[in-house]
Amino acid sequence: MFKIAYSPIYQHPLPGGHRFPMEKYELIPRQLMHEGLFEEADFFEPNPAKTEEILLTHDANYLHDLENLKIDASHMRRIGFPQSLELVQREKILLEGTLQCALFALKNQVSMNIAGGTHHAFSNKGEGFCLLNDMAFAANVLLNRNLVQQILIIDLDVHQGNGTASIFKNQKSVFTFSMHGKDNYPFHKEISDLDIPLENACSDQTYLLLLEKNLDIIFEKVNPDFVFYLCGVDILATDKLGKLNISELGCKKRDEMVFNFCKKAKTPVVCAMGGGYSPKISDIVNAHCQTFKSALSIFF
Repeated sequence: MFKIAYSPIYQHPLPGGHRFPMEKYELIPRQLMHEGLFEEADFFEPNPAKTEEILLTHDANYLHDLENLKIDASHMRRIGFPQSLELVQREKILLEGTLQCALFALKNQVSMNIAGGTHHAFSNKGEGFCLLNDMAFAANVLLNRNLVQQILIIDLDVHQGNGTASIFKNQKSVFTFSMHGKDNYPFHKEISDLDIPLENACSDQTYLLLLEKNLDIIFEKVNPDFVFYLCGVDILATDKLGKLNISELGCKKRDEMVFNFCKKAKTPVVCAMGGGYSPKISDIVNAHCQTFKSALSIFF
């Protein structure tokens, strides 16, 4: 059984005519069903995360200010969205989606959140279109419930997972690995347990060799019993923000490599889609859908 978190609020319109970055959140599930890969029953709509569990990761004063629309204007500019109750509700639903996916994966090896990957959210602040950190939230809940002992977060979005690195900087039970563009946002990087900065125009060959080498080391050293995988497709050469030169085939091989490492280690894995900013929405949706196809072929 393969469960996928999806909610209509993922692409909810915001006050002032703003929308979330892309319509991909609606198009991905439609494409997956159109191709006959999944049925409507494979998708579930999460409820909002519980406050007491959000507070395992996020500062109480910060959460209070979010819920009461008291974030100051300069902070909201760093986040990149207008302040609204809809946005806060979206983030809470997104968090619970990744958590429920994790619980599914513990039983069925793999699960996916159509959204997620809000890795720029710190414990006490948001930035880069991220208010609350879904993978950090889910990881802390799993640990708090004593469901896992050692977590590995594999962040292969083109942007460093600075919020995630900061949240877990002193927590040995969560190993953070980020492979990202050296000269890309955020320009002040936090320190992950392992950071691999990539030069602009990095090729498929260089990227995949580096990834395989480091995954081999990490799985041997960390021996995780759970993996969170942020599989952003902003590494594509077509991406207007990415600065790398990774082909669609290279992106597919990246996903297959991560899934094969997890399968070999018998380690459950949850994926969140992360970023993707190619001018053609079809490039984004096809690359994300390929992640689902790779998971199906490897685990089922």
